[in-house]
Amino acid sequence: MRLNIMKKQPNSKMCFVCGMNNGFGLKSRFFELEDGQLMAIFSPAQEHQGYPGRLHGGIAATILDETIGRAIMLRYSDNIWGVTVDFSMKLRKPVPIDKEIRVLARIVSEGKRSFQGEGAILLADGQVAVEGQGKYLKMDIEKIADFDHQGDEWRVMPLPDDPSFVEI
Repeated sequence: MRLNIMKKQPNSKMCFVCGMNNGFGLKSRFFELEDGQLMAIFSPAQEHQGYPGRLHGGIAATILDETIGRAIMLRYSDNIWGVTVDFSMKLRKPVPIDKEIRVLARIVSEGKRSFQGEGAILLADGQVAVEGQGKYLKMDIEKIADFDHQGDEWRVMPLPDDPSFVEI
């Protein structure tokens, strides 16, 4: 199935997951898809491995948690963020670090103050390698951290290899 990318979400300067200047980070990019899912793309570095050549399980949890938590921005822009209350995952297949990795996430239920979401890390052939699900509080960024949109360089950063669609 071919899905168009509707919008790219912002990155920051130093976030471990999306920070473009964080030398140890994932430098993930997030794209809102036409079917209401959020897709993350990142290319693991050697520093992100657990077993040789395999993505560390903690990094898998990190990217899944972030992608599910950011899925709420499809509905509320970047005013409301997801703060993790509960998160679990199942590791189904090893994730190689020598290929770009895609993560898909979506909201499955939403209340006034919280939401539940689920997501998956997909292998290059489309197989599900890791599944995750969680419950998140909906919070305004001003209540979460001392966030400075300008100083933290929170902005959409177009890159030449940003996709315009994805095959799922």
